[in-house]
This record gives sequence, structure tokens and C-alpha cells, in this order.
Amino acid sequence: MNTALPSLFVPHGAPTFALRPGAAGAALAAEAERLPGPRAIVIVSAHWDAEVPTVGTASRLETIHDFGGFPEALYAIRYPATGCPEAAEEVALAITAAGLPVARDEHRGLDHGAWVPLRLMFPRADVPVVPVSLQSGGGPGQAHCLGRALAPLARRGFLIIGSGSITHNLRDFQLARRGGGQAPDYVRAFADWMADRIEASDLPALLDYRRRAPAAVQAHPTEEHLLPLFVALGARPSDARAERFHAGIDDYVIAMDAYAFRPNRD
Repeated sequence: MNTALPSLFVPHGAPTFALRPGAAGAALAAEAERLPGPRAIVIVSAHWDAEVPTVGTASRLETIHDFGGFPEALYAIRYPATGCPEAAEEVALAITAAGLPVARDEHRGLDHGAWVPLRLMFPRADVPVVPVSLQSGGGPGQAHCLGRALAPLARRGFLIIGSGSITHNLRDFQLARRGGGQAPDYVRAFADWMADRIEASDLPALLDYRRRAPAAVQAHPTEEHLLPLFVALGARPSDARAERFHAGIDDYVIAMDAYAFRPNRD
């Protein structure tokens, strides 16, 4: 195709987001409606971490319920996604061409970081999906490099999605729930700092967010939920403009901000 598809960063929220999608779910569905039909989806979820970039090559993708203690209705959900070994091989070759190591996993399905947003965006499960792992130990720089490796695929009809959360502190969720349900001030302060730096295309500040952003370590005691944003940033078209197409807070501490990095020609 002549024009690259946008890259996206989407929230997957708590697993109950699948049952109560609310405004964030509506925003994800609306975003999917405005996209040209992708040939395949490449999704990098906060919940698949591996030593090296690993590409899921299965033809049928199991719905993985990688959580416990939630309503039974969640465990009954199946997202009948299909994979595409040929598309997965293109993804693996793109990663290799960028000089990164790559592995393949013929059994990996979709964890809730992948199937929850995909079920909201593509409810018919009619677009093949290729899951790709994070390498959380490499931090934002590694995630950005992975996104850069995936970027050429956007001109071949691949939709590249990073799925995570702008803020993610489960201890603070428990404290907020016991303390009357107030969102801590840092949640919106951190999300807005990220939005300002994304709008300014200030990649050095974003890569150094842990030192520069307000309450960064409280917003992310560990980094895996923010790293898919850096994949989306790396995968964005060269002339991209950033659009925060949803901003909100769910479950007291989970900023549900969503971004599209669109080609300026659109």
C-alpha cells in the first residue's frame, strides 16, 4: 500500500475492562472503524516478555486467561483469532533485517493484554493477528528499537499495536480502593506529562521519563506496562502526528490514554 497505517498504543486496563469497556472501549472501537482494513495485526502486549523478540507463528491463537480472582464471566470469554504463519514470518524477517535477534513460538496464544483490546476493536476476529514479545529488561530504548524494526511493515498493510497502560501501580489500586476510591494526583500528572512530551515529539525526554517525568517510579514500579508505548513510538510513520484519542482513568490508578501515530498525509 502507498500510505503507511498508523501505529497505535492502546490500554488494556484491568481484565474487567472486557466486561465493562465504558468510554475507553468505545474510543477503541471508534478508532478501529476509521482505519483502512489491515492485512494483519502485530500486537506487542505488556504481558508477554521474553529474552529476545519472539514472534507467535501459530495458525490458531488460544485465548489465554492469565489472571486470577476475577468474575467467572471473564473466563468464559474466547476471542477466536486466527494467526497467519506467512505474515508472522514477514514480521520475524523485519526484526532480523533491523539487526535484532528473533525467535519464533508456534504455540503462543493471546494474553489478556492482547485479546481484551482486540475484542473491542475487531469483534469479528476477522483480521489475522501476530503477537510479538517485549524485552522488559531492555527498557524504553529496546522497546523503541523493536518498534523501529516493525515500522516498515506498516506500508505492507500491517497494523502495529502496543498494548499496555500509561500508569500501572497495583499497590496503589489496593490503597485507593480501601481509602475511599480517590485517584492519586500523580496519575493524571504523569499522563499529562507524557501527553505533552509525545505532542512535542520529545523522544529524548520520553526515553528518559524515569528521571524526568513526575512520580515516574510511582506510576510504574516496573516498566513493562509502559514499554508498548515505545514500540508504537518506534513504529510510527516518519511523518507521523500524534493524536491522544482517549484520556481517562479507570480503577483509580490506571490511566487509559490511547494514542494513534498517523501519517500526516491522511
